[in-house]
Amino acid sequence: MMRMQPTRPLLHVVGLRKRYGERDVLAGVDFSVEAGECVALTGESGVGKSTLLNCIAGLDSASAGEVWLGGEPMLRLPEPQQARLRRERLGFVFQAFHVLPHLSVADNVALPLMLLGRSEPARVMAMLDAVGLADRAGSWPAELSGGQLQRVAIARALVHRPPLLLADEPTGNLDPETATRILDVLWQQVRQEGAALLLVTHSRTAAARADRRWILGAEGIRAATDGAPHAD
Repeated sequence: MMRMQPTRPLLHVVGLRKRYGERDVLAGVDFSVEAGECVALTGESGVGKSTLLNCIAGLDSASAGEVWLGGEPMLRLPEPQQARLRRERLGFVFQAFHVLPHLSVADNVALPLMLLGRSEPARVMAMLDAVGLADRAGSWPAELSGGQLQRVAIARALVHRPPLLLADEPTGNLDPETATRILDVLWQQVRQEGAALLLVTHSRTAAARADRRWILGAEGIRAATDGAPHAD
């Protein structure tokens, strides 16, 4: 019989490993994120932060370990069930945006809702307004800047109110004022919707707003102490 993990913490990672050839990119990572909290993850470039997010989401296969999402063992499930969990419970802000070029801005944001069989145009417009792009709803991705594409990706990740948010450098292409606005939107989702946010960032400002800060290194994850350095 399959073991069930308690529904809290919302995200629970145990012994997660990722190996490429003879090299461990992730070596025995263990942590939990509660509903309603934000955890910032920092670390040197190339240490495996994006790989960790991809493994949690089931977009990359882990070499060992377990990921519990809301009590369900994500990595043990067949791919159709993993896809269901991603659609229903996960919002992912990709560092590379992954905005679909053949869809308008509004349709890109609406995509998670469409995959769930829901039509909520008011919610789509509310999210575009929240990220400052209400006037670009009918635009095509090719007409947007990198910072605007990043905001489209953030609105898309939040639109269906997922309980778990994975954000990979969500403010990396934004000016300080816009970055503050976007962080406010993310924190609102965490506080008002009770979501759990795992935020990969090099930004000291973003990390400072988190409930907890961790550093990912070759030895695994450790808690950041006050004054701990951030990677550039």
